[in-house]
Amino acid sequence: MAPGREGGTPLTVRSFAGRGARLRRFAILGACALLAACDSQEAELPASDAPPTVTVAQPAQREVTDWDEFTGRFVAVERVDLRARVSGYLDSVHFRDGQVVRRGELLFRIDPRPLATAVAEAEARLAAARSQVLFAERDVNRTNELLRARAASEANAEQRAQALESARAQAMQAEAGLQRARLDLEFTEIRAPLDGRIGRHLVSPGNLVSGGEASSGTLLASIVALNPIDFSFDIDQAAGLRYTRLAATGARPSSRDHPNPVELGLLDETGFPHRGRVVFVDNEADAMTGTVRIRARFENPNDSMIPGLFARIRLIASAPYQALLLPDAAIATDQSRRVIYVLGPDNRLLMRQVQLGPLHDGLRVIRGGLKAEDEVVVSGLPRVRAGEPVVPVRMPADQMPAAAAAGRP
Repeated sequence: MAPGREGGTPLTVRSFAGRGARLRRFAILGACALLAACDSQEAELPASDAPPTVTVAQPAQREVTDWDEFTGRFVAVERVDLRARVSGYLDSVHFRDGQVVRRGELLFRIDPRPLATAVAEAEARLAAARSQVLFAERDVNRTNELLRARAASEANAEQRAQALESARAQAMQAEAGLQRARLDLEFTEIRAPLDGRIGRHLVSPGNLVSGGEASSGTLLASIVALNPIDFSFDIDQAAGLRYTRLAATGARPSSRDHPNPVELGLLDETGFPHRGRVVFVDNEADAMTGTVRIRARFENPNDSMIPGLFARIRLIASAPYQALLLPDAAIATDQSRRVIYVLGPDNRLLMRQVQLGPLHDGLRVIRGGLKAEDEVVVSGLPRVRAGEPVVPVRMPADQMPAAAAAGRP
C-alpha cells in the first residue's frame, strides 16, 4: 500500500469530511436553540390586541357658587402719624419699638419746663387783667354816683364805661393766653390716639423737635390699627360690568349696598381659609387702568396680616347653581379643544368637546358637553383613543373629590 493512504482513501479528504459533519451538527443545534428562545419570548409577550383597562365615573353633582380671584394688599383701617405739636427738646421715649400700644398711653415727652414757665407768665397776665377790671368797675361806679349828683359829665361817665369794657376784653385775652399755654404744656406729653402697633421711634431723646400744624411738625413715629384690618384690591372693567348686571337681575347683590362675602389666602397658605366681607367700593374707576378699587375687612386677632403684605382674595361672582364636576385629569386637549372620553355602546369610547368652568374643591365645573348619566374616563387617558374598546372599572362619583385632593384622577 502506498505511503499516506489508509484503505485507499487519502487522509486529507477524510479529515475535511469529518470536520464538515461536526459544523453541520453545531449549526443545527444553534438554530434549534434560537427557535426555542424566540418561542419562549413570544409566549411571555402579552397579546397586542387586548383592550386597555380604564377607570370611569359619572360626574359629581352639587350646588356651587362661582368666585373671582384677585390679588391685592393689606391696608390699615386706621393709621396715625405722631408729630410734635410744640417745639422743644425731646426728653424721653416711653415705648419699645414695634410694641402694641393702647389708647391714652404715654409715648413721648418733650421737656416741659419752658412751657411751664409760659403758663406761669400767662397766669400773671390774667391776674393783672382781672385787677384792671376791678379797678375799672369801681371807677365806673364812682363816676355814676357823681353823675347822679350832677358833679360829673356824661362824657366822663362814658369814658369810664369804655375803659371797663377794654379791661374786660384784656382779661378775656389773658385767659385765652393762659388756656393756650396750658394746652401747649399738655402737648409736651404725646399719647397714643388709638389702639394699634407702633413703629420705631424716628427721633431720639436730646434732639430738638419742631412743633406745628399738619405736616410741619417733626414726625416722631406712626401707629397702625391691626384688628380688624382691610384688604385693598382692584377689579377689572369686565368683572365690574358683570357684577352690575348680576345685581340688576337679582342674581347677586351689589357690593355697594350689601357686605358680600370674600375669602382670602396668604402666600404660604393653601386655599382661602380666611373669611371677610366687602366694606367699600370706590365711586369711580381709575382713569389710567379702568379698574375699580374695593376694600374688604377681616378679623386679625393674631396679627398675622400686616399692612403692605400681598395676598390672594376671591369675591363671590354668581348665585348658587347646580353643576356637574370632573377632575382635571379626566380632561384632555385636542388641538385648541378641551375634550373628555365617554363610555359608549359595547364599551367603546366616544370623544366629547366640553366647556370648562372654575375649580371647586379640586373638581372642575363642566358648563357644556356633559350629561349627568355619562360615564367618563377619569384614569388611563394616555392608553385610549376614540372608537376603541376598553375594559371599564367603575368609580363612585363621591370618591372623585378625595382622589383629586390626593393628586390622583
